Amino acid sequence: MSAFSLHFLTISQQFKLSFPSSSNLFSPFSTPSRRFTPLTPPSILCNSAHGAKPLRASTSEPASAPSEIVVENSDSEDTTVFVIRARNRIGLLQVITRVFKVLGLLIDKASVEFEGEFFVKRFFVTDSHGNKIEDEESLKRIKSALTDAIGGDEGTVSVGPATRGVVVRRPGLGMASEERSAKAERMFALMDRFLKNDPISLQNDILDHVEYTMARSRFSFDDFEAYQALSHSVRDRLIERWHDTQIYFKRKDPKRIYFLSLEFLMGRSLSNSVINLGIRDQYAEALSQLGFEFEVLAEQEGDAALGNGGLARLSACQMDSLATLDYPAWGYGLRYQYGLFRQVIMDGFQHEQPDYWLNFGNPWEIERIHLTYPVKFYGSVEDETLNGEIYKVWIPGEMVEAVAYDNLIPGYGTRNTITLRLWAAKPSDQYDMESYNTGDYINAVVSRQKAESISSVLYPDDRSYQGKELRLKQQYFFVSASVQDIIRRFKDAHSNFDEFPEKVALQLNDTHPSLAIVEVMRILVDEEHLDWNKAWHIVCQIFSFTTHTVIAEGLEKIPVDLLGSLLPRHLQIMYEINFNFVEELKKKIGLDYNRLSRMSIVEEGAVKSIRSANLSIVCSHTVNGVSRAHLELIKANVFKDFYELWPQKFQYKTNGVTQRRWIVVSNPSLSSLISKWLGTEAWVRDVELLTGLREYAANPDLQLEWKMVRKVNKMRLAEYIEAMSGLKVSLDAMFDVQIKRIHEYKRQLLNILGIIHRYDCIKNMEKSDRRKVVPRVCIIGGKAAPGYEIAKKIIKLWHAVAEKINNDSDVGDLLKLVFIPDYNVSVAELVIPGADLSQHISFCLVQGCMMSLYCVKKE
Repeated sequence: MSAFSLHFLTISQQFKLSFPSSSNLFSPFSTPSRRFTPLTPPSILCNSAHGAKPLRASTSEPASAPSEIVVENSDSEDTTVFVIRARNRIGLLQVITRVFKVLGLLIDKASVEFEGEFFVKRFFVTDSHGNKIEDEESLKRIKSALTDAIGGDEGTVSVGPATRGVVVRRPGLGMASEERSAKAERMFALMDRFLKNDPISLQNDILDHVEYTMARSRFSFDDFEAYQALSHSVRDRLIERWHDTQIYFKRKDPKRIYFLSLEFLMGRSLSNSVINLGIRDQYAEALSQLGFEFEVLAEQEGDAALGNGGLARLSACQMDSLATLDYPAWGYGLRYQYGLFRQVIMDGFQHEQPDYWLNFGNPWEIERIHLTYPVKFYGSVEDETLNGEIYKVWIPGEMVEAVAYDNLIPGYGTRNTITLRLWAAKPSDQYDMESYNTGDYINAVVSRQKAESISSVLYPDDRSYQGKELRLKQQYFFVSASVQDIIRRFKDAHSNFDEFPEKVALQLNDTHPSLAIVEVMRILVDEEHLDWNKAWHIVCQIFSFTTHTVIAEGLEKIPVDLLGSLLPRHLQIMYEINFNFVEELKKKIGLDYNRLSRMSIVEEGAVKSIRSANLSIVCSHTVNGVSRAHLELIKANVFKDFYELWPQKFQYKTNGVTQRRWIVVSNPSLSSLISKWLGTEAWVRDVELLTGLREYAANPDLQLEWKMVRKVNKMRLAEYIEAMSGLKVSLDAMFDVQIKRIHEYKRQLLNILGIIHRYDCIKNMEKSDRRKVVPRVCIIGGKAAPGYEIAKKIIKLWHAVAEKINNDSDVGDLLKLVFIPDYNVSVAELVIPGADLSQHISFCLVQGCMMSLYCVKKE
């Protein structure tokens, strides 16, 4: 689709949307008309030295919009004059003139004047009959359409060196003005409604996608093809809400939140989406009438393999909650082609296989082929003089393109639908064509593979130099593309970077995105030519940092030699940041060289390195722990020096989970029980309402229903265990679960030793004593990093112990061991509801809890 076609789409939406100020949330059910869609005013972040606080966005227009449209009807007797003042950019004149043509208007004459980077254009316009336009409602519509067109559409930006050619048929060419006007009005009428959500309409949409999207006969398609069609029909409804959300936020111009994370463990999208949209029951009924079951089709979806562990789940829950709470937020990450890996157990040993999760396509993503950014690597840094000032210019030795893939995240009980934008690496078209043109086909193919490897695998094995380089490339690639996208969006509506901290907040999810700090500094200083001190002042206001680290040994460090080779300009900036920081630090703590050395961003030693965590703390206004216990740990140990210097920076936000995913989706029986006893479903949006169950805690009827829910969930888990391993487990046993990535500090080894001790005790008991033992099924799940040999040996030990215990008829059902391979979000949705006991025995977690209790006791 051409830029003009997409602008035309925006114009048409102008006539179906009205955004009155309202504090009422949308019903989760779609309305039949799109004319009146009052989004809740979005929450925005206010950055301060004390952290980020949610504020309601103003419902008024921005005070100083860079574009202005004025209608003058008194200066001319025969025409209406539209005076447009806007920032000059290529193609804008054509867009404006075509807006007039699409609306059936005639341009009598025009004039252009320039004011710096702005132009003032005067268009003398008549209606299709050559008459002056005097109707106020028509003038208001035309002005609104021009406003949308000048602002552009979020998904239509093309940036970077890409030179793809797109040939389209322009709407309206070769038609009479009356015909163009009639066709435009018809388009507005056709688009002036939401998709309907009654069973018949849903069935028609699903079958249309079977035939026209899947290219299958509607009389012959299987469960997977039905799932694909179902997913596309749900995505259609997400796109409607997403468009309205983007238009609303563009008009209100609130402060936007940008959540940067190298991992997003999203799980399956279908069930979560239809529940948040409020149309799960309608889809279930529609599918039932077609002979399909919603639950069966939902099982056809694979997990999005974009993360591993708690950090990645935090990111996913964060996006769901931001959408539900009406924040104007964006998530940024990488679109891994193979994700982490698929775990296969053979003879008790873990083997890694590629996870081809994209082999059958991903119906939930939207490829933005026109949204690309150049990402540079290697090369050298040169000086350039501009207006008497010397600036640094980075001459890259290699360049790749970042292509955007958007995943839409709907909120629950609101029309707010936000974006998770993932980047995929592609070779630079320019370099690719040079290789082909010179006949160097093999090098062209190698270059393509080299570029695409950047976004191929999550966490490549970094035991080798090549592995370390690829991991650093991944981090910078996603950071560079994201920062370029953020700054481009800001510049679309603003011309002064003094406003940047008032419109942008960046949240770093651990140290993986820490290069974003240096990238923003590079762009502000080298490309936008801001003074260093001014750029630094901006950077320190926009970043906040969440740390997941519990031990100092786990903090990320980047070798200086590697960084200087791959990102030479960024190393120079880091050195300058560190020099300024250390000089200021000396004024505060004196010449305590041991402490200065510990707090320096640059670590001297056998391998000179950059401490990513120190960089993140120095440059962020807020540092978040993920629980109170974790905060106490980093205050007293990991970041003790920084806490003593800046105690006001440190706070904690408890790692929560969204009740929509982990109760409504994964535990529907419990969800129904809670809603029944609370008398409302409002707890799905406001989790604090769950405290209302306390008054029924002693009620025997609630206790009985609760036990039945637990039994149903344990039955589901027991059936999965039997299908997966062939092992039958007793529902009367306690299900003792430890599910997390395999690591020494997670102490799965301690769990195994405890099980061996329990087994030994049972073997040495008298039969009369065994009757007093509570039967137990010990379940463990998780993946070991490919290069982590000790973690792999822990998995092998578990299987060896399980083989011994599970085949001991003397013990029987008193003790069973189960290892769940290829643990992921979908498996967790079965395991967690069925667990009686969840093991959290990580050494540092226990240590942190003890410190937290100590602090509470002191208070």
